[in-house]
Amino acid sequence: MIKRELHILLTAIMFYTRIKVPKNMAFSDEMLNAATRYFPFIGLIVGGTGALVFWTLYMFLPLTLAIIFSMATTVLLTGAFHEDAFADFCDGFGGGYTSDRILEIMKDSHIGTYGAVGLIFMLLSKFLCISSFSIFEIPIMLVTAHAFSRFMPVCLIYTSEYVRKDALSKSKPIGHKGSITTFIVAGIFGTAGFFFISWKEALVILALSLPLFIYFRWYVTRKLGGYTGDVLGALQQLTEIAVYVGAIIAKQAVSISSPL
Repeated sequence: MIKRELHILLTAIMFYTRIKVPKNMAFSDEMLNAATRYFPFIGLIVGGTGALVFWTLYMFLPLTLAIIFSMATTVLLTGAFHEDAFADFCDGFGGGYTSDRILEIMKDSHIGTYGAVGLIFMLLSKFLCISSFSIFEIPIMLVTAHAFSRFMPVCLIYTSEYVRKDALSKSKPIGHKGSITTFIVAGIFGTAGFFFISWKEALVILALSLPLFIYFRWYVTRKLGGYTGDVLGALQQLTEIAVYVGAIIAKQAVSISSPL
């Protein structure tokens, strides 16, 4: 049992990060599907690494540079996995008018105008959001955002259908719907960061993320009939920003309501 779970975890690490795993590790669709439970755990690893890099560099560099290098670390650790998906999503849904055309554009390895502009705004939004937190809040928010944002794609997997007809196409590795245990484990890892923020911040984050998820699911279902790997990656990126924005709104509300 423990050996199997370790195999599943290593499968998740192999597909969702650039962290090295044993070369002789066997792969199967069953392991990839089960690895969905550890997708938010990967977020804890990525966010934790980014937090460590930020905290270390902040002792030697200005705040802005420490944040930029921290963000770069998370991108390198995942091989720009989700950023690439977000760019493909922007190109596909920005330039495609039919489901077939959207899928065709997202399959193209070249980045277009929509993708480039989307990436710029997305990365800039992350930077500005993270910069608004104190040096003590940044590590916590990085871990919280990376973990929870990876739980939302799991929710989409469990409530929608995969629509890529060509499994060999240029698409992201996907774990399909698994057991209820897999969903619960993913939820535990995905919300782990909430124990380190205030209940008000957690409440506002949920108040933003849930409507975002509902609208996003409705939108991609109307356009495609379901999800693809790029769709899941785009949802992760959008939810990550929603976590930062939610925490900022909560902090602003508290500061406004607090007496001078």
